[in-house]
Amino acid sequence: MSTPIQVAVQPVRFEQGDGFTIAGIGGRFSQSSISQIPQLWQRFEPHIGKVPGQVGEHTYGVCCNADGNGNFDYIAGVQVAGVELLPAGFQHVELKPQRYAVFEHHGSVDNLKATFQAIWHDWLPQSGEQVAQAPEFERYGKDFDPFASHSVMEIWLPLDRKK
Repeated sequence: MSTPIQVAVQPVRFEQGDGFTIAGIGGRFSQSSISQIPQLWQRFEPHIGKVPGQVGEHTYGVCCNADGNGNFDYIAGVQVAGVELLPAGFQHVELKPQRYAVFEHHGSVDNLKATFQAIWHDWLPQSGEQVAQAPEFERYGKDFDPFASHSVMEIWLPLDRKK
């Protein structure tokens, strides 16, 4: 029996993010189907660098439209300047200007669940912060390797103003 990984996490920074649009391939997921997100990325990967209106080299995994029962939409995508020329079947989400706590996950995506659990169950309850009703996203650099121990990705958690 494997022992759960314990992760201690603190934000690397707080940032006021500008509004922007992410477009890509999306799907609806639950906690029981979350293991299918890598297949979504495999479907999107051939489009990276070829999406009409793509801005920059980062890729994004955006979680939005959560229903409170563990179901959410996830889009594997890139930032775009507009949505008019997107390929058929692409989805998009508008991210409004928002304050974020930005965390880093180091290593393989195999341990990503432990990082998210540390953010939501350890850091957030003791932080005095409140999560905003806005999309949460992962941001990946162009050299990110999901299986490499040296990889780093960012997790951007939307925050409401402190009360």
